[in-house]
Amino acid sequence: MDIRIPFNKPCFEGKELVYIAEAISRGHISGDGFFTKKCAAFFEAEFGCSKALLTTSCTHALEMAALLLDLKPGDEVIVPSFTFVSTANAFALHGAKIVFADIRPDTLNMDEAQLEKLITSRTRAIVPVHYAGVGCEMDAIGQIADRRGLVVIEDNAHGLFGKYKGRHLGALGQMSTLSFHETKNFTCGEGGALFLNDPSYVQRAEIIREKGTDRSRFFRGQVDKYTWRDIGSSYLPSDMLAGFLYAQLEERQHIMEHRSKIWNRYHAGLMDWAAAHGVRLPAVPTHCEQSFHMFYMLMPTAAMRQAFIEYMKAHGILCVFHYLPLHLSAMGQKHGAAPGDCPVSEDISNRLVRLPFFNKLSNEHQELVVEKAKHF
Repeated sequence: MDIRIPFNKPCFEGKELVYIAEAISRGHISGDGFFTKKCAAFFEAEFGCSKALLTTSCTHALEMAALLLDLKPGDEVIVPSFTFVSTANAFALHGAKIVFADIRPDTLNMDEAQLEKLITSRTRAIVPVHYAGVGCEMDAIGQIADRRGLVVIEDNAHGLFGKYKGRHLGALGQMSTLSFHETKNFTCGEGGALFLNDPSYVQRAEIIREKGTDRSRFFRGQVDKYTWRDIGSSYLPSDMLAGFLYAQLEERQHIMEHRSKIWNRYHAGLMDWAAAHGVRLPAVPTHCEQSFHMFYMLMPTAAMRQAFIEYMKAHGILCVFHYLPLHLSAMGQKHGAAPGDCPVSEDISNRLVRLPFFNKLSNEHQELVVEKAKHF
């Protein structure tokens, strides 16, 4: 059957096309142009970070973070098993051994209670992922990291404008990364950012981002010519993409309000049905302000999850599962992981289903999703 209601749909929110045209008319469509600087200035003011660097993807922002760690053979980085592959791959690519942490059964975030037993003398960093835009227990994670001399790198791909105890997600570790992929709340199709909350990383990060050169300092007039200074790559997005993103950031209040209404309508509409059928809805602690990135349900069994996906698809509604545990993957096992290492991740992965969720999801279509789900 044809899909009537997709899982995701990238949406125009304001002046995206106007700003793309303006970037072209300004004659600077490569990286670090007018709109790139406007986005960076916005993030630095809003989040209080020492430096916000737009990148071509969240994956590349994570790779920059890995380069800033200056990893040596045998160094270890702790990541949750229940996450997108980039969270682990970015550090493995630069020589780290990946150590997988299990997740909490409530928020599906990294289980901070397990961290101490995973830390060794070779551990360099902890990478918490704010799943669904609900904050990890950052006080506990930060205290462990401080005590053990570790760097905290927040993977905040889901959580832009979410908060933990009144503080912005992405402003709590020494570094954080963002995604502006078309599936995210704020998008430019493909894009990301690296936030540096520790100013000691700023100068080297600019060099890494500019192919290992001090080109950024040259353009600011701080050096009379630029040259090769360090390892690096090309991580700058086009200023046309930055223009698209800036238009979305201008509409942030409208986007967040609309997404919150979608999330709350799902929760209210499905709460009684879920309780009657042993289905669990998302858990959001009172000290967390979520970003309203997604709405998921945890079915009682894997078989029920699969049957639900097939049933909804037969009615023209695309619902999807999410991450496969990384510790069970071929690469995860090369890093020493084994089945049973992260039992909560294994269980959750088999039972989780996500409902359609995007900025322009209409009331009519959402009501149809809820109606069909309740008749499953």
